[in-house]
Amino acid sequence: MARRRRRRRAPLGLLSLLVVLALLAGALVWALRVPGGDLVVAERCLTSADGTTHDLAPDQAANAATITAVAVRRGLPARAATIGIATAIQESKLRNIDYGDRDSLGLFQQRPSQGWGTPEQVMDPIYAANAFYDGLVKVEGYQDMEVTVASDRVQRSAFPDAVAQHEHVGRSFASALTGHSRAALTCRLRAPDEPGDPQLLLDRLERDLGDTGAALDPEVPGRVVVPVGTDDAGVRTAWVLAHWSVAQAGELGVTAVATDGRVWSRESSGDGWVESADVPAGRVVIDLAQG
Repeated sequence: MARRRRRRRAPLGLLSLLVVLALLAGALVWALRVPGGDLVVAERCLTSADGTTHDLAPDQAANAATITAVAVRRGLPARAATIGIATAIQESKLRNIDYGDRDSLGLFQQRPSQGWGTPEQVMDPIYAANAFYDGLVKVEGYQDMEVTVASDRVQRSAFPDAVAQHEHVGRSFASALTGHSRAALTCRLRAPDEPGDPQLLLDRLERDLGDTGAALDPEVPGRVVVPVGTDDAGVRTAWVLAHWSVAQAGELGVTAVATDGRVWSRESSGDGWVESADVPAGRVVIDLAQG
């Protein structure tokens, strides 16, 4: 008579470990899905202004916001910002790098030896963006050109056609950052490591967007308030400021931004812009992390 084979049982310790791992995995998914969950695995900034979701790392989004802010300050159309962002993605992956082909530097990989400025100047994002737009506005009809053509007229790139692959990302972020699309840019961020500096925020606002009228709220520590109009132009300006603040949140320690009846909160950044009846019209409210 044949003996029955005994089934091998998994060691109790292994079973316990598998149960613990399953529970941790479930908790992770829950934290990422539940509104208000503050567990963020990968920090990203996203926009779906064109109907498709595009994403950038926080530092890339901050640079896209600066490039767009320079276009807004100069009174250029959103198309200029689209071309600027797409070009910077191709040239430097939207990072202000201090190296490149030969003496190329910065967001746009501009070469001091080719008359773009000193190394210090082209490493300044504001200077670099202005230098790019100085060239772009001299291109007659750039608004109606393909991105690759307009970009190459300025950059004289060795690979001009490569810019085309970044047009959709550039257009979507430009639409949000120029205020043409409302509540269209959000960043999913971890809790800040240190308090935000209100004066640094004010300085960066002035650097990127000029005199916005931003001021510290005397009644709320760490809060900056920017007055805007309530007409269409004012609402668009509000979203320029609001999206800029969210895109810069990772670096500046911004924890919440409110305007036009909506609020973005770092604590529940996975929820995006949430409607709120407590947000007054005519201003943008920016809160910073407190110590």
